[in-house]
Amino acid sequence: MATIRPFRALRPTPDLARRVACVPYDVLDDDEVNEFTHDNPLSFLRVTRPEAELADDEKASPVIAFERARQNLLRLVDDGVLISDSESSLYAYRLTTQTNQQTGVVACCSLDEYERGLIRKHENTRPDKVQNRTGHLLTLRAQTGLILLAYRGTETLRRLTHEATTGEPLYDFRAADGVQHTIWRIEGTEAWSAAFAEVPYLYIADGHHRIESAELARERIILGRGNLPAGDEFNFVMGGIFPSEDLRILAYNRAVRDLHGLTPEEFLTRLKQNFSVTGEDQKVPERHGEICMYHAGKWYRLIFNMENADGQDPIEKLDVSILQNNILAPILGIADPRTDDRVMFVGGGRGTAELERLVDGGEAVAAFSLCPTTMEDLFTVSDAGEIMPPKSTWFEPKLKDGLLIHQI
Repeated sequence: MATIRPFRALRPTPDLARRVACVPYDVLDDDEVNEFTHDNPLSFLRVTRPEAELADDEKASPVIAFERARQNLLRLVDDGVLISDSESSLYAYRLTTQTNQQTGVVACCSLDEYERGLIRKHENTRPDKVQNRTGHLLTLRAQTGLILLAYRGTETLRRLTHEATTGEPLYDFRAADGVQHTIWRIEGTEAWSAAFAEVPYLYIADGHHRIESAELARERIILGRGNLPAGDEFNFVMGGIFPSEDLRILAYNRAVRDLHGLTPEEFLTRLKQNFSVTGEDQKVPERHGEICMYHAGKWYRLIFNMENADGQDPIEKLDVSILQNNILAPILGIADPRTDDRVMFVGGGRGTAELERLVDGGEAVAAFSLCPTTMEDLFTVSDAGEIMPPKSTWFEPKLKDGLLIHQI
């Protein structure tokens, strides 16, 4: 069963929601954050990415950054930009694009259930990133962004979602990227809790570092019992929970900075050992087992011999694994893509034009356009207790930070 729980959200006033809402903390670099916050000082990026506004000699200190984040959050509260709901609620959250609509519920989920495997993961995390987000969470005493969770939809939850989204929304605005964000407050929560009790598992789609940070924060709070907050909000983590059939996964593409000492001719020769290589003006693969590569101003179509893949292993069949195990590691010497700065990860939302830009501009020597991982792939790997290769999924559109905040 999946336990969900209402919470008293700290949130923007309706007239300022569009200005406060921001992309997740790990989507932008510091220069982009500075640009956003310069144009919009109410952006919640000043809370989630405070280091971008620090002086150069201060950026090396996480403590200074966390304190700046806390001050910026308090300032938004003191200025009346953020208000706190008087009662605990659930919230329906809909994101609408030109081609897709997804509607889920924002609630708090049990960290105990995460530890017991009822909330299932598919990625490893980096300890340094977990430590950073844990320090941020503990200094603010608040979870400032949503974990994206998926579940296999049920008729009962589809009905409840429809009922929850027929009234007047709290927020309804179109972001700069064209995505419409609509949020409703749900006051009657018992039926939702009962419906989710029939859902066997929740799956982390995006936000592994956030949930690991919430778990580590809880551990530190309990160990320092002299500073134990009232209530037990620290035992829960805030998530946006969506039916899997609504979610859209885009490809997570790769680009490489060099050919590991190979000439272009040698590189292509090595590729032909495991792939059928043809020069075609095709930029996006048509099916799994195909990779489109941009190199030296030209697109190539690489077709993998699937007989070489382990038919029983769900991870080996992923396109990101085919690329890693047959090109990046054995040919280009990139054994660990998590730590090797010779590989760049390019979210599918940026399209193949970004791959061409990287290569044509000299930042990369080759780029690879992949088929996206499917939700069924994610479920299969998670249910097997396995871990996907890093950067296997790119979910689009992104949930906004700053619209709903869970104070612990």
